[in-house]
Amino acid sequence: MQARCLRYKMSVLVVGSVAFDTVETPYGRREEMLGGSATHFACAARYFTKVKVVAVVGSDFPPSGREFFETRGVDLEGLQVREGKTFRWEAAYHGDMGQAETLATHLNVFKDFSPVIPDSYKDTPFVFLANIDPDLQADVLRQVKKPLLVAADTMNHWIADKKEAIKRLLGSTDVAILNDGEARMLTDEHNLALAAQKIRSYGTKYAVIKKGEHGAVLFCGERCFALPGLPLLDVVDPTGAGDTFAGGFMGRLSQLGEVTEGSLREAVLYGSVMASFNVQAFGVEGTANLTEEDIGKRLEVFRSLIRV
Repeated sequence: MQARCLRYKMSVLVVGSVAFDTVETPYGRREEMLGGSATHFACAARYFTKVKVVAVVGSDFPPSGREFFETRGVDLEGLQVREGKTFRWEAAYHGDMGQAETLATHLNVFKDFSPVIPDSYKDTPFVFLANIDPDLQADVLRQVKKPLLVAADTMNHWIADKKEAIKRLLGSTDVAILNDGEARMLTDEHNLALAAQKIRSYGTKYAVIKKGEHGAVLFCGERCFALPGLPLLDVVDPTGAGDTFAGGFMGRLSQLGEVTEGSLREAVLYGSVMASFNVQAFGVEGTANLTEEDIGKRLEVFRSLIRV
């Protein structure tokens, strides 16, 4: 039986992209797959909490795309539809698939995306700002009403062009979720512990640094929590793994309804679990139709990694 999102007391808002991805890896090629940061996030988070999406698609976005979200309990009131084409991205992975080679990016309607938060979303307790322009991320924070927790992601493109804007943004967030390359680029620190310390000096309370197949580290106060990566025999497509991690992370926090060191550690565990499913199939195939049993078994495997 497929796990479904029920009427949870808490909910999470994600502001990001809904796109079509064309991806080639050593395992094959898929064209025009449903993708984007908000899509991958929602596919993971919806197992644990109610998900509200703010994004933009073009007039070419098919009814089947909308149905994909709605049949999984995802709220699309904040999904804007604009005349034109939906954002498209094409990439290839080679070797260890640690880095995508971008072949084409067509922003289309996403180029002029200006997030508008519906009134019914403004008091959402958990907010995730996916990797859009940091000025747009800051504008989202001006529209919401005192969320319990705000987490933000970014990417190399924005760090290169708008580093100071990102630093200002992080001063208004609670959690920065970055991969190791982004953390080093943002802080000019090679040592990840020093990078996390500098990230937190910008004003955010916690830093989560993802290390791909090597796991993730939560920096919390004077302590840190390191979760190793799960050795997988079949890494098929890494696209969206970071957003899937964020979905599991934020979904679990929302489900727990509190922000403590313990809940943050749990959130890192759940984020890692969901990301491990994501990379085992193309696009959202790995996370679209999981069961509670699937997730429970994978959780136990991860918990075994940190037992002595």
